[in-house]
Amino acid sequence: QVQLVESGGGLVQPGGSLRLSCAASGSIFSMYAMGWYRQAPGKPRELVARITSGGSTSYAASVKGRFTISRDNAKNTVYLQMNSLEPEDTAVYYCNMGQVRNGIYYPAEYWGQGTQVTVSS
Repeated sequence: QVQLVESGGGLVQPGGSLRLSCAASGSIFSMYAMGWYRQAPGKPRELVARITSGGSTSYAASVKGRFTISRDNAKNTVYLQMNSLEPEDTAVYYCNMGQVRNGIYYPAEYWGQGTQVTVSS
């Protein structure tokens, strides 16, 4: 059973930065793509960024140029560096272990518990 544990959320002022981490248990981490999703109140969960097992990345248009996803397979950890944060980035952020086929990310059933990010002055 794979477990994903997110950390690094918090309260930050507009224009600030946060770095989220997601640690995965098990030995299959390096075989899977990883995705960061977010869900704001009253809105559907959306894919923010994803990274393949080989390190290829893709971002939602709303965060491109501000967020960076990376992974450390030796530590079974995926990161989301978030810069120039905006109030619209306020949400619960979740990591997911999935697959990428033909450039499309398909989430598997492995989700973390989420970490709250609040951007407010």
